[in-house]
Amino acid sequence: MTVNAQPRSRPDVVPYITAWSGEQRLTPAVIATARGIAYPDEVPLDRDADGALWVRRALHPGRGRPRYSRVHPQRQRRAMARLLCQICGSPADRDEHGVLWLLEDDRADWAGWPEGLVTVHPPVCLPCAPKAAGLCPHLRGTGAVAVRVRDSSLDGVHGQTHRLHNGRLVPDRQIVVLYEQPEIRWTLAAQAARNLNGCTLVDLHTGRLL
Repeated sequence: MTVNAQPRSRPDVVPYITAWSGEQRLTPAVIATARGIAYPDEVPLDRDADGALWVRRALHPGRGRPRYSRVHPQRQRRAMARLLCQICGSPADRDEHGVLWLLEDDRADWAGWPEGLVTVHPPVCLPCAPKAAGLCPHLRGTGAVAVRVRDSSLDGVHGQTHRLHNGRLVPDRQIVVLYEQPEIRWTLAAQAARNLNGCTLVDLHTGRLL
């Protein structure tokens, strides 16, 4: 099912993964090492289990104003790791067909979409699914499709890649980089990415498979 939603000027819910203006960025300038980029004052918590270096940002949800176009890296990472609802932060809905995701309607991209899709958007719970279409910038105005996902894996990150140019470290691109790619050592991660498999489109209101 496709849900068409118009953006609301004053949403009554701030998504769990949304960054607030009072959560300032604390990320120092990265440096180049033999292993890739690093922080001068790096601590173990700055990297995930696969070795990716992560953006630092203060953790003060509710402080200041919600910045709906920006995602808080640590809350997004937690939601993706634990399969939490991107709107309320509770466990995402799961049934015999898998975990519930709400995705942009890109069915024209390839046959069998969204099988194999790599996404940075966490799943949703049933009560929040209708809200997500109006609250999430990536879903507004484009239509959304409800999908049950039997299997998903944390395969990479979305972040800023870096490269050496004339001996100097310079920013390159903001892209999704898989952990298996050598570029991961030169990427400053801002969002976790999951690979979706065993996907089935469903009717959000009835739960029936499409």
